Amino acid sequence: MAPSEIYLARRRRFMERIGTSAIAVIAGRATTLRNSDVEHRFRQPSDLLYLTGFGEPDTWAVIAPGRSKPFTLFVRPRDPERETWTGRRAGLEGAIARYGADQAFAIETLKDELPRLLDGADELLYAPGPGEDRAVDELVIGAVATLRNGERRGMRAPRTISDLRRTLHEERLRKDDAALTTLTRAALITGEAHTAAMRAARDGVMEYEVEALVDYTFRRRGGSAGYGTICGGGNNATILHYVDNDQPLRKGELLLVDAGCEIDGFTADVTRTYPVGARFSAAQRRLYELVLATEKACIAGVKPGATIDGIHALAIELLTEGLVRLGILHGQTASLIDTGAYKRFYMHRTSHWLGLDVHDVGAYTQAGQPRPLEPGMVLTVEPGIYIPAECDDVAAEYRGIGIRIEDDVLVTESHRILTDAIPREVDELEALTAA
Repeated sequence: MAPSEIYLARRRRFMERIGTSAIAVIAGRATTLRNSDVEHRFRQPSDLLYLTGFGEPDTWAVIAPGRSKPFTLFVRPRDPERETWTGRRAGLEGAIARYGADQAFAIETLKDELPRLLDGADELLYAPGPGEDRAVDELVIGAVATLRNGERRGMRAPRTISDLRRTLHEERLRKDDAALTTLTRAALITGEAHTAAMRAARDGVMEYEVEALVDYTFRRRGGSAGYGTICGGGNNATILHYVDNDQPLRKGELLLVDAGCEIDGFTADVTRTYPVGARFSAAQRRLYELVLATEKACIAGVKPGATIDGIHALAIELLTEGLVRLGILHGQTASLIDTGAYKRFYMHRTSHWLGLDVHDVGAYTQAGQPRPLEPGMVLTVEPGIYIPAECDDVAAEYRGIGIRIEDDVLVTESHRILTDAIPREVDELEALTAA
């Protein structure tokens, strides 16, 4: 299927969901400054990317299933002078010819054109602006106000305003064939990067050198980092979102690498932990095998009808039992779970949705209850144990060890591990790290 056909199929499914009396407004973003006049590399918001494939900043889409021209794009017009500085633009012509828009307008006309497009709709769907960004709300609510003020002249404002995310995010949660093909490719490249890191992690190598190798592998294969690559050696591995990556690796310590390749917006999310230029010590191996056994048991529980909450509960139970067995926690497993004592060493959730966002969209509950898994959903499974060096009440051999093992799993009639080819068994890792 050609890229344009992929996005056309997604728009058609979305239009079927919202019906002919509704209109959806999907807002993009402007570029943002890194410092002075240097801009961050632009990445289109995922909702807009999912429906259009259009990657330029300052873009909005309007989807109106009941209209003669159901797909409208607002984009930056062609501007040869600006394009010399910041790159070529599709322009209004390209929005129609290359991206399938039924009509296109200059983004500067959005405030004037939006009321006309919304006029007569029964329902308006849009996602309120994130955080401190209220520009989306001001433009959309401003258009509704214009229509209400014009009702004596025959205009009609939407009677209902709904959250776009409740509908579109349900569509994104169940991956179509194109999304699964892209995620599978992202997983393959992610595996190449992790394997290269395993071979390169040696005494004295800097964490940022491993990060650079991982990110280089992504770029060499046509992708990019889906999130900030984490390379934490030794005690740094006990920091969940460690991104400084500025310390030297030491032989025999563990290195935790959390990295995922993004391809066409879809990202993998994988963590591997292994010794630097050595074999696992006895203590490291005991903890590692506990986390690995927990991950395998949790992955085995991924199937239609299971829930992310249930998978998390299993991880908590197995990790807590193991920590008691190793003398790191003391007491009855049930009591340690009830009191949350395990959270000292395992403080994050076991799974999250995965797709266009590394923590992808989609509700985790339905009618106040944990949501059953369905075929087409993709989630991570990522148990871990983190024992900072400062834990004086834990045996010295376990201090300063952080371990997380994370894979990406597709729900099928059972499940399929998209990242299963990436080494995680002790002997596989040692063959690469201790060579």
